[in-house]
Amino acid sequence: MGIVKIDDALHEEVRRASGVLCRSINAQAEFWMTIGMIAEANPDLSFNDIVRTRLAAAQVRAVDAVAA
Repeated sequence: MGIVKIDDALHEEVRRASGVLCRSINAQAEFWMTIGMIAEANPDLSFNDIVRTRLAAAQVRAVDAVAA
């Protein structure tokens, strides 16, 4: 693990989001970085597509809100 320097305003956004989403600050930052890397490599995928793909890869059975 290393140290990543980010702008104070961005750190505050990560802190706020982590509280709402019940993640640690580090876990929230890691989530955003991972999604960002995948999005850059796959610009045709939406955020929801990326999350669905990651859930499927982890063999998590996601419930489709439209079907519910």
